Formats: sequence, structure tokens, C-alpha cells
Amino acid sequence: MNVLLIGSGGREHALAWALSASPLLDKLYAAPGNPGVARHAECVALAVTDHAAVIGFCREKGIGLVVIGPEVPLVAGIADDLAAAGIKVFGPSKAAAQLEGSKGYTKDLCAELSIPTAAYGRFKDGAAAKAYLAGQPVPIVIKADGLAAGKGVVIATTRAEAEAAVDACFAGAFGEAGAEVVIEEFLEGEEASFFALVDGKHALALATAQDHKRVGDGDTGPNTGGMGAYSPAPVVTPAITEQVMREIIHPTVRGMASRGTPFKGILYAGLMLTKTGPKLIEYNVRFGDPECQVLMLRLKSDLLPAILATCDGVVGNFDLRWHDDVALTVVMAAKGYPGTPEKGTEIRGLDQAAQVEGVEIFHAGTRLEGGRLLADGGRVLNVTARGRDVAEAQRRVYEAIARIDWSGGFCRSDIGWRAIQREPSR
Repeated sequence: MNVLLIGSGGREHALAWALSASPLLDKLYAAPGNPGVARHAECVALAVTDHAAVIGFCREKGIGLVVIGPEVPLVAGIADDLAAAGIKVFGPSKAAAQLEGSKGYTKDLCAELSIPTAAYGRFKDGAAAKAYLAGQPVPIVIKADGLAAGKGVVIATTRAEAEAAVDACFAGAFGEAGAEVVIEEFLEGEEASFFALVDGKHALALATAQDHKRVGDGDTGPNTGGMGAYSPAPVVTPAITEQVMREIIHPTVRGMASRGTPFKGILYAGLMLTKTGPKLIEYNVRFGDPECQVLMLRLKSDLLPAILATCDGVVGNFDLRWHDDVALTVVMAAKGYPGTPEKGTEIRGLDQAAQVEGVEIFHAGTRLEGGRLLADGGRVLNVTARGRDVAEAQRRVYEAIARIDWSGGFCRSDIGWRAIQREPSR
């Protein structure tokens, strides 16, 4: 089977790495890919926003499956157009992708189906939003309704800060994403990432993960797209997994089907594990980044049949095997991130770093120029490893990072610290 993978980040490199190991794969293409993806796939300069061009490419190359990595093409409806052209696609329809494309849509679905989540209000103008704020305690969470590349969320600790966040949304700070605002109750607890393959009717829970969103050690500083992650999440016990499937995932799958917008693809539930049980913070309609990197490193089964089972509606008869080892990834970012990153700095030493036992290095924002590997984004590399426990995986990753020569980059030095505190000393 020929497969086209759409996307260019660390998530897509991890997916390409996993897909390339499948005996079912004949040829893997990636659009646009990156220098790391190019080790496993033929990268093609295809305008992903031009759905007709994507369909034409698929027909020319005999593509039997398209795997969509990022959320923007899904919200734009690329899965609908591919399906209409008779091309098998892994990823939800435009209507089902509203679970990520509109936070208000998801909150309304939760309210309708009694899915545990934070109390909320939806607003299309600043005056109404501020009137609602006046009756709410702080801290409180202000969210731009639409896709804002992970930057449209403010946890306001004062009412003035909350009002400023509302003003920023309606003033266009997040473009069209901020045309509507969702205001949510602040939930206390520990966050976890929960993933399930969904075929429209059935759901299969995958391995769990936890990520570190803040830029600085000790989980300090501004939020980012993620500075590291590990899997499994120690706080997500088998009992919690069963509860999440029963109270959150299965009701969502049934609710989307009953609306005539069945969800097919990967459903990523961001959870807050509160004193009263797990609550849904938000849904994503694709693999997380950098969580995908640790999931792929732990996946023992062939990824391609799992994706095909999702597309073909037979997830209910499917299962996956996982390595017992822990996987951990650390994001190496360009200086200036999450603000304006410094692009064009040279990266050396990746071959030496990859020689550390258990290590895989996934490219997230790199480019090749004149034989040199250069930083070309905010999050640039995902240095990832497996180990018997979090401490061993963490040690291997940081040993590899110490071999990388990149003066223009930085990383956190404590990824996995909460999990290590929970581990018995060996």
C-alpha cells in the first residue's frame, strides 16, 4: 500500500518512523515533511490547502491511504474531500473536527451529554462576557473559541486580567479564532493526555501520556505547545481509564454519531484529574505533539493495520500491544521560543546523540541548507528514549542532548519530574 502522510512536525516524523516499519507499506510519501521525515518517506512539495492538488497526487501515485497529522487541514475539511474522491483517509470530517475547531461546540456537547467538564459560558461580545465574569470567582480561564495554535488560553488570576484577556480576544489578538470567547471554571488537579482510536461507533483506548506545557523548569513561565512528555501517565490508573472511557469517550462517540457527524480518527482528550474524578478540559482531533512521539516509541504493534481498522469501522474487534518500558521525550527549542524563535542556527552532533541506547531523535522544525542542518521553527527537535522507568528514560535523553552541539537552542532539564517523584528508588 502507498501512503501519504500530511504534516511537517515532530508528530509527523514519529508517525513516519512508525509507519515505515509496517510490512504492509510499499511507499510512504510526506507533504511537506522535514529532514527527519525524509529518512523514512519521499517528501513532496504539495500545497496541502489545495485539496484538488492533493487528490490529483493521490491518484497519480496510487495512494491507498492518507494520514492527516495536524488539526488545521482537518478543520478545513480535507478528509471530506478525500473521502468524496474515494480515497481512504485517517482523520475526522470537517463537522466532526469541530470538537477541536470550536471549544464552545465541545462544551455544549458535554452539557448535552452530561460529560464531566468545567462550568462555562459562551460569548460573542465583550460586554456580555464581562457581565458573566462579574459573578465568577478567580482564577478563571478565558479561551478563544477557535484554533489559535495553542496560544488562545489565559488562566486569569485577577478580574482585571480576565477582562484584559476578553478584550484581547475581541480586539483580534487571535484572529478569527477569537471571534467568540469561552469562559470556564478553573479546575484544580493534575493534567493527563488520553488517546483513543475511534471508528465512528467504537473506541479503543491507547496508552496514556503526560506533557509539560510551560517553558521553564518546575513548570514555570508561559505556556507552550509542549516542552516534553512521557508515557504511560502514572496518575491514569486502570480504574481511571475505565471511568474516562465510560463517562467521557463513549458518550462523545455516541453523541457525535447521533448528530449525524460520526467521529473517525484519533480522539485526544485533555483531562484534569480532580478530587471528584476526571474532567474533560478539551478535545483534540489528532495525535498530540509531543505525546505522539512517546506513544510511537512504546507501540509494539504495527501502526498501519490499526489506522486501517479505524478507517474501516472495525476498531471494536482490534487490540494493540505496548512495550512495558516508559518513553520520555524532551523538546529542544530555538532561543526566543515561545515568543519569536531564532531561526537559521546550525545543529550538529545528532548522529552521536542517536548512539545513546534507546534514543530516537525526531525532527520538529529543521531544514537542510548546503548540507547543514538548521533550526527552522520554535520547537526544533524531540530527543526521545525508552527505559525501564522514567528515571532511566530521562537519563538516556539528557545524555543524548549533552552530545548535541547547538548554541541556538535550549530545553528544560526536568521533564518527567513528577513521575520520578512517584517512582520507588532502585
